[in-house]
Amino acid sequence: MSTPTGPASGLPVRMPRPRQSGRHRRPEPVVAPEGAAALVLAVPGTPSSASRSLAEEVISIARSELPGLNALIGYLDGDDAEYPTLASVLAHAAAERIARFEQAKAVGREVAEPEGPAAVVVPLLAGPDSTLVQRIRRAIEDSQAPAELTDVLGPHPLLAEALHVRLSEAGLARADRARLFTVATAADGIVLATVGGEEAVQAAGITGMLLAARLAVPVMAAALDVEGSVASIAEQLRGSGSLQLAVAPYLVGPEVADGLLDAAVKEAGCASAEPLGAYPAIGKLVLSMYMTTLGIAPEVAQGAQVH
Repeated sequence: MSTPTGPASGLPVRMPRPRQSGRHRRPEPVVAPEGAAALVLAVPGTPSSASRSLAEEVISIARSELPGLNALIGYLDGDDAEYPTLASVLAHAAAERIARFEQAKAVGREVAEPEGPAAVVVPLLAGPDSTLVQRIRRAIEDSQAPAELTDVLGPHPLLAEALHVRLSEAGLARADRARLFTVATAADGIVLATVGGEEAVQAAGITGMLLAARLAVPVMAAALDVEGSVASIAEQLRGSGSLQLAVAPYLVGPEVADGLLDAAVKEAGCASAEPLGAYPAIGKLVLSMYMTTLGIAPEVAQGAQVH
């Protein structure tokens, strides 16, 4: 039995593990610097409980990777009631930073005046969409807040991994090419469906090449917001010998209009995986964009394995 002064005689005593030294020492966890700019996730599309839940999960992943992170959500089509607009969230972040500074001065702390961005805005977009990005820029201007806008999340190897996982979850691809088993419904041709017109198709092609290397099947990109694009690409794949096609949505989710994906999949006569959603890579890439902008840490490592 233990005594008030410690374990009874003869029982092992748990000692603190000594700090590992040398070049294989585990690095100290990175935390958000005090007073760092807020991360503001810019969510496109019509706000809904589903898009809010998705955005909150993405933010939760980012916070788990960077303790102390001040992360907020702003909606491009918000109503400033249930769904705050991006402009109002940015204005609030800027005002809050000034208030913290003035409060610190009032209690006699020696603090430097705020400088640099009050917020870093990260678009919740897998690929480029010039119309949406321009609207985000206008919202930043309307807020009159000092804020910086990052690039979209892709192309990136982690998104190719996420697409692979979503296809495997739908039974349309093997989870791991190294494992010696087959999936009867595995696709032999993939239509990578994006939004944002031709610019988005070109950018998606880079991630498509990474996905093709993972799956060892042809992958071609198509724009959901260009009428007939998905069906046309599906026909090209069939013409080159692919018989069992699948659509891989190169989308987080909120950026695509309701029903657009389902209609395109039906027209092309393909099976489909789910959009990327709150796959962990999305949260990590959002955080990577933020941290790289502020120079807190290097970008997310290039590439990962599907488990």
